[in-house]
Amino acid sequence: MTPSRTRLLAVLLIAALGASGCSTVGSTVSRLNPFKGKDAAQETATEGERISIVAADQKLEPAEALKGVDFALPAVEAVKDWPLPGGSAEQTMGNLAAAPNLEIAWRRGFGKGSKGGQQVMAPPVAAGGKVFVMDGVAEVSAHDARSGAVVWRINMRPTDNRRDREGFGGGLAYADGKLYMTSGFRLVAQLDANTGRVGWRTRTETPIHGAPTVVGGRVMAVALDNTLLTFDAATGAAGWTYQGLSESARILKASSPAVSGDTVVAGFGSGELVALRTSNGNDLWNQALSRASRTSALSEIRDIAGRPVIYQGDVFAVSHSGVFAATDLRTGAARWSLPVVGITAPLPEGDVVYVVAKDGTLICASRESGQIYWVHDLNAGYVAAKPKKNGLFGMSLSVPFMDKKVVKPLWSSPILVNSRLIVVGSGGQLQALNAKTGAVERRVELGAPALITPIAAGDMLYVVTDDAQLIALR
Repeated sequence: MTPSRTRLLAVLLIAALGASGCSTVGSTVSRLNPFKGKDAAQETATEGERISIVAADQKLEPAEALKGVDFALPAVEAVKDWPLPGGSAEQTMGNLAAAPNLEIAWRRGFGKGSKGGQQVMAPPVAAGGKVFVMDGVAEVSAHDARSGAVVWRINMRPTDNRRDREGFGGGLAYADGKLYMTSGFRLVAQLDANTGRVGWRTRTETPIHGAPTVVGGRVMAVALDNTLLTFDAATGAAGWTYQGLSESARILKASSPAVSGDTVVAGFGSGELVALRTSNGNDLWNQALSRASRTSALSEIRDIAGRPVIYQGDVFAVSHSGVFAATDLRTGAARWSLPVVGITAPLPEGDVVYVVAKDGTLICASRESGQIYWVHDLNAGYVAAKPKKNGLFGMSLSVPFMDKKVVKPLWSSPILVNSRLIVVGSGGQLQALNAKTGAVERRVELGAPALITPIAAGDMLYVVTDDAQLIALR
């Protein structure tokens, strides 16, 4: 396995979250929020049985009934800002008008990349003519959206937490002139988006590896111990919390909640997809995206590592356990499911929903029925680089029986730009595919691995690479 892929997501973080063991159904764990007052109510997940909702013999093949059938996509529209990890509170942005030629305009380094224990995991956000990024050691910077020039920079790594091995990850969100950040260094903070001046800092009990979602004056983020934390956006005061089921193993990547109206939907390392009231954290429904497999022990890692997405009354999410499902937002009823092992966020747009599987399969399915229009292998034709002969007397240092297995690139979640699907991969390539057919229309070499979903703002497309470069395309 290549070092880049190991750093970039394929690494499975075995996190000890209490004495939970490896049981299929974990007991509910109650954890106290250190910032809660005596009178604060604590919301706790109810214990439930995980039930497979995917047929064991179901295959990912185009449906006969959909061959030659067209489908509708949203009209192409420009957006000025990309303020949240998935663009909007519901984690979807439509069919964007940006970078029609996909030409690299500029690239700027913004700090330390993924190396050793540090990881670049924060999706960029953009607002007010600036693009905001965070490097592998929690240094946050603002860049001019047109030129990439640094507007301000601040290191948010706590001075008393320099050797924290879980201090990677986190993310950014923008709202009302403020930039909010979460960090694996057990920190949530508010910064002035124009100057970088710190408004408030709140320390947390456990690391936060995912980006926050900020809606209605409330900051929401999922912590490493499967707790959904909330904070007052103005003061940083801790609000209600929700404790999901504990899990002994999860993916390095982390999710962000999706919000629609007074409902927040969060995915957890246990494979739980949970809907709660944003006002008080009361639980509305709980769906387990879990599927046992007799051929893959990794199906026991149930993490919903990609963001859940809310679109036209449904929630779309995919788990590492092998369930890609559409769930009714109001009732929590499962509408349909497909056997997809994924660590990315789905993309519902128009009549269809797209999802990238961990093996590089890009799937286009009917949003209403789950029937498949087409399947495309993003790694088609991929040839692994030959081992370098840099060993003793110029001989290869590779092990022959290990070389038989080709480790293919991983790919990001897609976004829809000019009716083309844009994805980036750990092989250092951006691909643009026809959203109707899946045919590759353009490839762009980025020069470095990338697994964070690109964003669009104005007429530009922005990509963050694993070595902490911000690349602008137009």
